[in-house]
Amino acid sequence: MEFSVRIPFVDLLGFKLHKFEGGEAEIGFDPGPDHLNSFDVVHGGASMTLLDVVMAHAARSVEPNTGGVTIEMKASFTRAAKGPLHAKGRILHRTATLVFTEGSIFDAAGKLCAHATGTFKLVPRLPTGPGSTQPLNRIATD
Repeated sequence: MEFSVRIPFVDLLGFKLHKFEGGEAEIGFDPGPDHLNSFDVVHGGASMTLLDVVMAHAARSVEPNTGGVTIEMKASFTRAAKGPLHAKGRILHRTATLVFTEGSIFDAAGKLCAHATGTFKLVPRLPTGPGSTQPLNRIATD
């Protein structure tokens, strides 16, 4: 499954979208040596990005042509994340412009590595570039 928009940082991390529908999203992440911290486990920043992206995709999954801007996010790390990871996100509540979500990261054994909640503002996507050659790449945040 392809991401609906190109996010260069997501490309750099190598995230793989597995589910994007009905208020839920799932993303796989196979961390490499460049994604680790000094303890040889997944860097917290990579985990935070994975949680942010999976929750944003859950938020957008009911209206895929909208953008989602992170308003706030709180994460708890429950254990060191190693090896292939699987993130799940889901909508908890939605208003006309805000979506409240939760996300979790699991290791290959299915053990919880991190959990987060996040709030996202839904925004319309705007065409960009000459002749709008890159639709759905930019958003209006005002």
